Amino acid sequence: MLLEHKNAIIYGGGGRIGGAIARAYARNGAYVFLAGRTVEPLEKVAGDIRAAGGCADTAIVDALDERSVDPHADEVAATAGSIDVSVNVIADSDVQGTPMADMSPADYLSPVLTAVRSKFLTSRAAARHMRAQRSGVILAFGGSGDHTAARRHALGGLLTGFEAVEAMRRQLATELGGHGIRVITLRTGGVPESIPHGFEGRDRIEADLVTRTLLGRTATLEDVGNVAVFAASDWARTITGAAINMTCGAVLD
Repeated sequence: MLLEHKNAIIYGGGGRIGGAIARAYARNGAYVFLAGRTVEPLEKVAGDIRAAGGCADTAIVDALDERSVDPHADEVAATAGSIDVSVNVIADSDVQGTPMADMSPADYLSPVLTAVRSKFLTSRAAARHMRAQRSGVILAFGGSGDHTAARRHALGGLLTGFEAVEAMRRQLATELGGHGIRVITLRTGGVPESIPHGFEGRDRIEADLVTRTLLGRTATLEDVGNVAVFAASDWARTITGAAINMTCGAVLD
């Protein structure tokens, strides 16, 4: 029970990645607050957690709107007593499949603006409470990717968005470390299980992701949950300002 008595907000908690992290947190004793813009997937994950004996609440929150993010964080802190972990895994609104030279500015910048704005707002909301309690963990997801992938896939502004979040992670870690707050990125080379079944080209994408690893396999959703638990727990209390590499060797540090 590495996260016993911890309160965790997961933005995008109804998605595949967010749900995997939420379930893993709950299994390890955390009280999970699932936030997102659509109630049905949030309630599905919360139902799974409660059925397994865990604790979960849901709330409709737009992670791009400070008038939604801030009051929700304040409510969680007031009712639960603390915000110990904040995880943002909302969709990046990326537009892929078109070479950069043929893209519109709006399409290219979409994942950059979404990632930077949402991570800024949710990190700021958590940090304001974590500073007062002098502890906490802020997690991002994605990290610096394999830029040679652009030769095989037209990724648009996705990698630029990831790099922008990495710059934010370093700055947050620097500013918040003195308050006992850790800031970490979970760095993944791609999780095929997160791709919806029936998605065009899914098998080809999975095969490409596996081929690029040194271990001959990619991270699973269970792996994501387990690494997220470690990162948020006191077992990782010496780690901040860093990206935990769970790419199975697809990206080398």
